[in-house]
Amino acid sequence: MFDRINTYIINHANLTVEELAYFNSILQYKKYPKKTILLHEGEICNFEAFINKGCIRMYYIDENGFEVTLQFAIEDWWVSDIASFHDQKPSNMFIETLEECELLILTPQTKESLLSHVPQLERMFRILVQRNLSSLQGRLFKTIATSAQDKYLDFIKRYPTIPQRVPQHYIASYLGISAEFLSKVRTKLAKK
Repeated sequence: MFDRINTYIINHANLTVEELAYFNSILQYKKYPKKTILLHEGEICNFEAFINKGCIRMYYIDENGFEVTLQFAIEDWWVSDIASFHDQKPSNMFIETLEECELLILTPQTKESLLSHVPQLERMFRILVQRNLSSLQGRLFKTIATSAQDKYLDFIKRYPTIPQRVPQHYIASYLGISAEFLSKVRTKLAKK
């Protein structure tokens, strides 16, 4: 159960056997079926979850009632509403499982305990947030400055396994285009 996360931790931090054992001891293992809403808009996010197995989508509902996909997350990724989790304020988004998922979860309390017992993990989580911010900034730039075709090509280059795991209309939503337009882009690329 802890093999994936322990490999992840070992690649990002230099922990003793005791520190790694403590980390494992405070994680909550939870299994969720496909299409489970882990977080609803308006709720306070009380988890940071490492994805041991499965695929998750984060989204919000716009003023016209349409779901807008913000992010996908798969094995070896962390998922949370960072602002809601850290500030303990209501979330603006939904987090939903797209496949059956196995998660290893930290709550605000267990994370605080972890960081006080294993302070070097503070650096790992800081780097994780920095990488997430960098990725979001890159995505924002691409959304504004590139064509739909280039956005799709970048998406499949960065996340090659996701198109086989999620419905195309979610990918279109993530890219900020209609499902019909994405279909045209994919047809055009297939002809090349």
